[in-house]
Amino acid sequence: MIRGFLILLLCQLAGEVVSRGLALPVPGPVLGLALLVFLLWLRDWAGMAETAGADVERVSNGLLGVLALLFVPAGVGVVQYGAVLKAHAVALAVALVVSTVVTMLATVGVFLLVKRWLGVVERT
Repeated sequence: MIRGFLILLLCQLAGEVVSRGLALPVPGPVLGLALLVFLLWLRDWAGMAETAGADVERVSNGLLGVLALLFVPAGVGVVQYGAVLKAHAVALAVALVVSTVVTMLATVGVFLLVKRWLGVVERT
């Protein structure tokens, strides 16, 4: 289990080093996650299915089990800054709606581009 946690932390550290070292606009943990996915794919491709992957899976499941605790600080912030949020409620609501719509449109656009790029044919 310690080996799995060490792998997760080393992937995040490598992502941070690459992100900060090359001044990339991508967060280090995102690069670390991409590295972890690549390493797990490489492990499966090489046929080493029962090595470190089981440890990473066990640690990941444990972290997912306590994921709700990570939302406690955000909830405390909402309670603590309730007056500020109330004062800017309209602006926040507009920002949330607009950003949601833009995100959905961007997602559909990327999906359609990838679909066209891959030449996927619809079956009806």
